[in-house]
Amino acid sequence: MATIADVAALAGVSKATASRTFTRPELVSPATAQRVKDAAERLGFVANAAARLLAGGRTGIVALVVPTLDNSFFTPVIAGAQARTSEAGLQLTVVVHPLAASDELTAFGRLARQVDGFIVVAPAGTDELVVTATEGTPAVLVDREIDGMASVIADTASAFGGLARRLIEAGHRRIVYVGGPAGSWQDKQRASTVRAATESTGAELAVVGPYPATFAAGVWAAAEVRRFAPTAVIPYATAIGLGIQHAYLSAGQPAPLVSSEQVIVDALGLKDVPAIDVDGVALGRAAADLLVERIASPGTPPTRDRLPVPMVWQP
Repeated sequence: MATIADVAALAGVSKATASRTFTRPELVSPATAQRVKDAAERLGFVANAAARLLAGGRTGIVALVVPTLDNSFFTPVIAGAQARTSEAGLQLTVVVHPLAASDELTAFGRLARQVDGFIVVAPAGTDELVVTATEGTPAVLVDREIDGMASVIADTASAFGGLARRLIEAGHRRIVYVGGPAGSWQDKQRASTVRAATESTGAELAVVGPYPATFAAGVWAAAEVRRFAPTAVIPYATAIGLGIQHAYLSAGQPAPLVSSEQVIVDALGLKDVPAIDVDGVALGRAAADLLVERIASPGTPPTRDRLPVPMVWQP
């Protein structure tokens, strides 16, 4: 049975280009695509997704690995990745693995034998652990950067830093940053930019946490936040911020200004509330796009993509 490599050789193109002709024809020039199709016809290559995958020793399945299902941030990421992998003729399966400890490696290894690649979202473990878990399998990280690995992140750290600066410009001098899950790479980045923004300004910054990215965690965090009597709170995640606001309101106390995300601000008709606007669908699509490329061309050098994240504050 002819393989995609045979077709590529006869057409005089790379294996990746031949593969794109059948999976993403919009990325291939019409003339090149026609050469590839002519070569496929001459060799009797079956341009059927399942047949191509089996011939190449692939399963046609990729795994999107999330640390938990409690964080609603992952939902649009999954949706975006699923849409892109479907376009490429691949099946996406969602698996929960915090990837925080070495005892997960055995289960991760079993999974690696069943899929063609990984999209690993916000792993909590060390760089060495993440590299070991994904070794030998095409992988793309989301919301985490590690040298030598392909990754896509939403640049929320820059947005959080910009938010802190705007709060200070608006007159806020007591700010609390409520940290996210323990071991979170993004949490470290966000806390760092918020600290940098408050240095040499005369503003006081308190960092509390870590906390899970949930509403309940925000309710728990409210007591710790109150001790600092802040005028503004920057939560790691919107769910945490909503929990903090609920706790203040339930206690009959006026809540400080709490940043949120654009969809919440719009839905509640809030005014003068700063919002971080992360496009989770675009993040998932970008990660899946990178993974599709890496599966087609395993030797491609890893790339790092950073998607801009706007900070919106309308009076």
